[in-house]
Amino acid sequence: MKIKKQHIVFTGVFLFGITTIFAQEKPEKLQKEANKFIAEAQEALSENNFASAEASYRKAISKDPSNLNAKYNMGNLYYAKEKSLNAEQRLKEAAEMDATKDEKHHIYHNLGNSFMQQKNYQEAVNAFKEALRNDPTDEETRYNLALAKKMLEKEQQNQDQNKEQNKQDDEKKDENKDQQNKDQKDGEGDEDEDQDQKPKDEGENEKDKKEGDENEDKQKDKGDEQKKDDGQGDKEKQQQPKPTQGQLSPQQIKNLLEAMNNEEKKVQDKINAEKAKGVKIKSEKDW
Repeated sequence: MKIKKQHIVFTGVFLFGITTIFAQEKPEKLQKEANKFIAEAQEALSENNFASAEASYRKAISKDPSNLNAKYNMGNLYYAKEKSLNAEQRLKEAAEMDATKDEKHHIYHNLGNSFMQQKNYQEAVNAFKEALRNDPTDEETRYNLALAKKMLEKEQQNQDQNKEQNKQDDEKKDENKDQQNKDQKDGEGDEDEDQDQKPKDEGENEKDKKEGDENEDKQKDKGDEQKKDDGQGDKEKQQQPKPTQGQLSPQQIKNLLEAMNNEEKKVQDKINAEKAKGVKIKSEKDW
């Protein structure tokens, strides 16, 4: 029977071909045993028994490693269960075996589908191209190829955008880092300036304090002297005898003596003046 293809566009499931095709000349016994296990796998799949079907395909491949049909159908089985990596492995093994162009077309078509399932769009494009080389008339493969190219282009655009965004983020990080380094240097400079200014300010404050203390001492000494002078004056005033009632004070006596001396001097000056006026000079000799 003809092998059925998987389609990611038109249907979500696919059919497995009965395993009588791709038969090559093998020892009759091994061929019969391999075909028996393949038939068991198909029956297990009809009952949705994935584990039993997988085990039967493995037995078929073990009996006949060159059985193209067993590897191809096992790859399709993994694809249906969304085990795309396993599907890729078995389909690649089938693609490496001798097969007709029609068989190669089906293998690479399904291999492209497994790559699409992995979102490996570049490999999907390559697989679909290889399928079309073996059958250029298959429109389903051509459609899947166009879809894979579109998804690949979108992926590349996203990568370019992410790359540009990462570049901008890196530049922003570098700018922030440079600004932080600059701020740190400015902060260190201000700290050094504060340290230089601090001793200077402390010295000026010490100087001002010292001058203030000196002025305070001078004011204190001046105040002490003033108090001393005031005290001395008060003491002298206290020591001066106070005149008793009816007697002259020493100052009054002093003033009186000075007045008497002045009067006496005036009298003496007047007498001296009279004497000088009464003396006559003789101009002739007495006889």
